Amino acid sequence: MVAGYTINARFGCIDRQSYEAVERLNAARQAAREHAEANSPAGASTLRAAREAYATTVSVPASGTPLPAPPPELFVRSDYRNPQNRTLASYVTPDPGDGQKHPAILWLTGGDSNTLDDFWSEGSVSNDQSASAYRKAGLVMMFPTLRGGNTDTGGKEFFFGEVDDVLAAAEHLAGLPYVDAQYIYLGGHSTGGTLALLTAEASTRFRAVFAFGAVSRMNRYPASLVPDSILENTSENKVRSPIHWLDGISTPTWLIEGTEAPGNHDELDDMCAHTRNAAVHCISAPGFDHFSVLGNVSRVIAARLSVANTGVEFSLRPQDLQRAGSN
Repeated sequence: MVAGYTINARFGCIDRQSYEAVERLNAARQAAREHAEANSPAGASTLRAAREAYATTVSVPASGTPLPAPPPELFVRSDYRNPQNRTLASYVTPDPGDGQKHPAILWLTGGDSNTLDDFWSEGSVSNDQSASAYRKAGLVMMFPTLRGGNTDTGGKEFFFGEVDDVLAAAEHLAGLPYVDAQYIYLGGHSTGGTLALLTAEASTRFRAVFAFGAVSRMNRYPASLVPDSILENTSENKVRSPIHWLDGISTPTWLIEGTEAPGNHDELDDMCAHTRNAAVHCISAPGFDHFSVLGNVSRVIAARLSVANTGVEFSLRPQDLQRAGSN
């Protein structure tokens, strides 16, 4: 009875109709397990290998949000083609016209990272999500839309196919005549930080990666940000959860979060306790929360990246953030 069979009261044995129904159910469950195992990333040691062996079934309809219109002196359209051969919108800082090649950073926004709205307007010091410190320091900035974002009619895959879009956008950025292709960085905040971290785990394309406020596992996100088809499926969840793949990172990667609430500092602690990878640097920012940490710490990072292609090696230590707190 515990296994789901019905006991025939007259004969004291399993009812035939019940037996056949349970056998069909068990066969279906076994087939589902075999399919999951055949398509599971569980046996892979790196995210790159896991992604190559895995085909996601997640595809959520596009947002259908109109594209934003930033001031042309700050950002101009520079569209790219993703691996699906779809043209996706992106915005870059315009050519400064000085004949030089400049370091650049590709930035992933929080919330719906596939979609852009007003990404250029600066907020207060307590919540400035524009990441404007980088363009003010002279870096070329790129804000890409990703599959299913804004006017693209493709489906969102939530941290899976979007990794490929980020890499395609980076190649487009590298091809701009005023960008130094050897000094391209990747950064992101909140969900954008998680996507940046997954990209660092899957690729060596970037000079360095800065992941602000990332989470360790997909099921730490609410259903409003990640669909149930991911949260309730072990394989779909794992291939999108950065904590499983930290040891495979070879690009210098900084995980950054404020120590104050609200924020994901527990997530930072979990990931940093999970790996001893020397390429992964953990930065706890005292006195900042999930939102105030971005603008303040970005100013420190941006000042150093702006001279990185002159031969100055980038570094960032927790003690360096004392200067951020005084700005």
